[in-house]
Amino acid sequence: MSAPTLSRRLRIRRGALTIALTTCLGAALVSCSDEAEPAAGQSAASPAADARLARLAQQAADTGSLGVIVRVDSGDGKPVEIAKQAAWTKDDHRIAAGDRFRVGSNTKTVTATLVLQQVAQRKISLDDTVEKWLPGAVKGGEDITVGMLLNHTSGLGDFLLTPQFLPSLTGQEKRTWTPQELLAVTPEQDPPAEPGKTYSYSNANYEALGLILEKVTGSSLAELIEQKITKPLGMEDSYLATNAEWDTGKSSGRQHVTGYEPDAARLKEILSATVDLPDGVGFAGPERPDDNVDTAAIDPSWSWAAGGMVSTAADWQTFLTALNSGELLPKAQMKQMRTTVDAPEEGGGYGLGLMRVDTACGTVWGHTGGLPGYSSEIYTDATGTRSVAVLTGTNFGIKEEKAATTNKALVEAATCQMLGKPQPSDSPAG
Repeated sequence: MSAPTLSRRLRIRRGALTIALTTCLGAALVSCSDEAEPAAGQSAASPAADARLARLAQQAADTGSLGVIVRVDSGDGKPVEIAKQAAWTKDDHRIAAGDRFRVGSNTKTVTATLVLQQVAQRKISLDDTVEKWLPGAVKGGEDITVGMLLNHTSGLGDFLLTPQFLPSLTGQEKRTWTPQELLAVTPEQDPPAEPGKTYSYSNANYEALGLILEKVTGSSLAELIEQKITKPLGMEDSYLATNAEWDTGKSSGRQHVTGYEPDAARLKEILSATVDLPDGVGFAGPERPDDNVDTAAIDPSWSWAAGGMVSTAADWQTFLTALNSGELLPKAQMKQMRTTVDAPEEGGGYGLGLMRVDTACGTVWGHTGGLPGYSSEIYTDATGTRSVAVLTGTNFGIKEEKAATTNKALVEAATCQMLGKPQPSDSPAG
């Protein structure tokens, strides 16, 4: 079976396999409108609102999200931190709000920030072709620019669901992939798209950007992340994963969230309505209750510049706050980063490694992430003053209808609380 054929059958994109769960979408959330004020007798950050958010988090955990971390920073110096989990998962790990987590494609925002820092120094131009920096590495690279890689308009497909790579994604095959190897198996978009014309999310874009950064700077991507981002910002629990092992952390020996996915039979059932999944495709790992598999030991290093970072809710909010408040990029590059192309599947628009999500509570900026066992949505307001993180200990598991509904309601409520608006009245457990 050819790669394009399999890609057509297995259309699951969005943030390195993040299922399409976005925030505050739909006319049903009129009570969470951009002009709304907190209801009489209840501020958006009241103890009652915090308690309701905790109930929603537990409900999400119990209906399929399994492990949930919510952290809301309304900019007043008193973040709300919540950690909830399904009862059976406590046998594996007692989840805490400060646990480490694979943040997946949120990494793209870091990679884009590093690229734009080089743009500000005139070492890279957004109009540079891929061929200039990576001769022969990317098919059609003479017509693809750095800017197109950043906003996913390159015309490149994705390697994720190709026959060559799928066994590694699920952990059935233990293989270390180089970015060059991943670019070599990347198919063209289906249907083909001319570079610069159409938004189509592809992890291959950011594999190429990582290689360009290393060539321009002479430093490894891990070194750049530490030197330019994590060390200056004091993000002591954040790093780029190079294998399946979890670093215990410099600050306090952080534990990590255990991630889960449905076993092969349940996965096929979940995706049957939308995806023709080949027989035998499932996640490798220890079997757990309710037809789940422990995916915490699946190697994420392939995701590299596209999704390889490990962090905590607090650390990533520190990064995103610094970025959106103007601390990491000059105004000109921040404006470039926030110049978006239409990306309805992301809930609004996609800039240069940064999503604009137009929620019913207001516009937020950030990204989503997903790897086997890990799904995340992390955003700030436009000024970088307020931030929210919702981390979930499964990815495909929240594709099930009930799990998707409760997870979406949780993200909606957390986002509204972050923005200082009333939580949606139509959420579960109201």
